[in-house]
Amino acid sequence: LGLLLQRCGAAVAPYLSDVVRILQATLLDHYAEVRRESCRCAVACAQAVPEHFHMQSESLINPLMQTVSHQHYRVRVDVIQATGAVIQFGNGKSVDDVLSHLAQRLFDEIPKVRQAVTTVIGEWLLHLRDRYSYFHKLIPLLLGSFTDEIPENMTLAWTYWEKIGLQWEKENEEDLKDKMDFSVSPSHYPKGVTRPGLGCRELVSRNLSKILPGLCHDITDWVENTRIKASQLLYTLLLHAEDHITQHMDLLLRTLYQACLDEESEVVRNCVKAAELIGTFVNPKVSLKLITSAFEKTPKPSCIMVLTAVIRGSPKEILQPHLTDLGNMLSQAGVCQRSEEVFYMEQLLYCVEALIEVCQEDCKEICLQLLKVLVTVMATPDSQHLKEKAEETVCSLAEVQQLDSFLCLYKQHIIQLLEWVSVSHDSWTCYSPEILQLDVIANHSGPVIGEALDDFILILKTCLQPNKDPQMRLKLFTVLSQLLQKANETVNSQGLFPSYLEIVIKDILAPNLQWHAGRTAAAIRTTAVSCLWALIHCETLSPEETLKVKDVLMPEIIAAMDEDSKISRLMGCCIVGVFLKVCGRQFDEDQLTKIYPEVLKRLDDASRDVRLAAARTLTNWFNCVKDSDMKSVMKSNIEILYQELLIHLDDQDQDTQNAVLNALKEGSILYPELLVREIEVIIHKHRTPVYCNQLLHHIQSAKE
Repeated sequence: LGLLLQRCGAAVAPYLSDVVRILQATLLDHYAEVRRESCRCAVACAQAVPEHFHMQSESLINPLMQTVSHQHYRVRVDVIQATGAVIQFGNGKSVDDVLSHLAQRLFDEIPKVRQAVTTVIGEWLLHLRDRYSYFHKLIPLLLGSFTDEIPENMTLAWTYWEKIGLQWEKENEEDLKDKMDFSVSPSHYPKGVTRPGLGCRELVSRNLSKILPGLCHDITDWVENTRIKASQLLYTLLLHAEDHITQHMDLLLRTLYQACLDEESEVVRNCVKAAELIGTFVNPKVSLKLITSAFEKTPKPSCIMVLTAVIRGSPKEILQPHLTDLGNMLSQAGVCQRSEEVFYMEQLLYCVEALIEVCQEDCKEICLQLLKVLVTVMATPDSQHLKEKAEETVCSLAEVQQLDSFLCLYKQHIIQLLEWVSVSHDSWTCYSPEILQLDVIANHSGPVIGEALDDFILILKTCLQPNKDPQMRLKLFTVLSQLLQKANETVNSQGLFPSYLEIVIKDILAPNLQWHAGRTAAAIRTTAVSCLWALIHCETLSPEETLKVKDVLMPEIIAAMDEDSKISRLMGCCIVGVFLKVCGRQFDEDQLTKIYPEVLKRLDDASRDVRLAAARTLTNWFNCVKDSDMKSVMKSNIEILYQELLIHLDDQDQDTQNAVLNALKEGSILYPELLVREIEVIIHKHRTPVYCNQLLHHIQSAKE
């Protein structure tokens, strides 16, 4: 049959129906070579009698489509080529019957099969009689090959597309005359991308309204490869459509919001690239208005992703008039505090980075708003990497404004930032995001917080009252404790903190040192004691200030030495020791009598550190008595102390033994004879301890 068609040509016309019937059968033969030869016969028949073939061509479509997915790739290639010829020379209406099958072959694993599809579609777009009716169906198939993984297939698709564009330009020269004569290249165009010709751009623009709905449906298809191919095609179409994208913005944005949440990263990447083209070609007045309206509902991470891409694609000068609106929108509580989800906050950070990257020094006018967003991102719990990224972005924001460091940003805006977080501070709970934001501002601003103590201390004073949420107070005390541990680099950087000490101690610490039932209350007392110790340890609390507050704090500190928390007991002992050392002569008999039994109890503490601190505190107690006129009045108390301390010389820990020995040596000056008698009692009852001998030797040396 192949030989007949080759030799006879048009003379086979009277037998066309017989030829078609034969081919209908042989196209479905079990033997692959028969199918291939049948395809070649179909091509030869179509070319031999085109004027008659169109009446019979539809009969071959069904068997061809049954063979197009054959397991042998050579058969698939021949079927695709035969389909091209059958429709080219036959009935063009059959295009609808074969398109879905050809579209599937674009996903074929064999490059030659995809190449055959590209060639057939290209030929149809150039030569099919009814091609104008099928442009909107054929163009997506050809443009889909632009992203083929084989360079030869990509080049083939581009070559066909350029020819098609030029041909369409010639055929529609009158319509395009003005555009050909007066068209101006856009001032802003994606880098490294060649602009398609006018004919290609017009073809896509005029058919976009028919292509886009189906494409947007495919982007959300359940098959992964379909979504990837559709997202690649979307980018190509938008690159051609340029400013004609505007009229399709509503559909496009809805699709991008959904597709940017796809679990397949390549789909997301392609959609982000497509969104960047919106920024390049669509007026920001239109695009930003539509995008920001989505933020008025519940903003999703994908909304922020699209906005970020639009910003990255926009030219700086066009974006500048909209900066204030963008900054205000991003810094709204409903946007930047909507979620603590890391992915959401990450997209928010990328959006700020895009603004800084594109707008550079113009960001100065929205610096405060961007800083608010970055503080919120840094306040995201359990995300150290996000905090580090945000800190880098703060540095970039300072850099584009030519500031020396990020601290200069805080210096400019510290008052506004504290006002921003404290708007509702009177009603904060442990779940309020403002607590985490305050933590970031106070710690990240370093020495700058020392310039805004009025606002900062007022927030603490209001929120750390005993009637406030306990968990919230615990969080704020942790913040204060961290700052006080390096006070000279933070709250006291300007040397102004001492003037607020009375408020901090009497209005903040003292009320929270009072005993209340519950674990949280105990934790609050522990952090309050830690804050007080930090004040003393870093010498922020001067001896003069210590004298003023000792009477207020001493009862609470003595109570802290009996807490379940080891830290409270340890800090309590240390603080009492400092008070005794600094204010020794200011303590009366009654106060000294109340102090030493509580400290003495701590020598039986389970914690070695607490026992050591207690022994050192008793050393300071002896010094107080030695330097005062109460020595004779307190003889009985001193005798009790001698007896108890001698017992604790048997402590299992050698460091504690040494500390107790040092306390006794210090106390031996008061009543050496009394101490000697007590030592002799110990020696009489037990074997002679080494430490007792050392003590006797010390007393003897002191007398001499």
